[in-house]
Amino acid sequence: MIIYDLKCDQGHTFEGWFQDRENWLLQNSQNLVACPVCNSTKIDIVPSSITIMGTEARVENKPRSKEISPLAALKMLQQYVDKNFEDVGDKFAEVALNMHHGNEENRNIKGTSTPEEEKSLKEEGVQFIKIPSVKLDS
Repeated sequence: MIIYDLKCDQGHTFEGWFQDRENWLLQNSQNLVACPVCNSTKIDIVPSSITIMGTEARVENKPRSKEISPLAALKMLQQYVDKNFEDVGDKFAEVALNMHHGNEENRNIKGTSTPEEEKSLKEEGVQFIKIPSVKLDS
């Protein structure tokens, strides 16, 4: 298994896991590799650091890291979204549609939408995920 650092033509970076280089080349040439943020299929490999593991560095020889609690994971997710997504409030569906149709710059957005707006977004082919907003005590 080979893990490549990938980048789309919109500048989003992500990882791709492939059986070998030929598999990467085949999937990319058939536009089967898509950016998880903007769905672009214009993808390139970007330079990454390499890790070489000898027998002494195998996973089974390393102590297991502590598991993270669901509350801690939710806090980390909310902090990431707060830091990396623009809050468009109740205009989420409108802005998402504008970006989908190329009328606005693609970017990470967050906000609220009604069930009717969500249905409309799905019908238009706009990809989005719903993350419940939970009030966390500090």
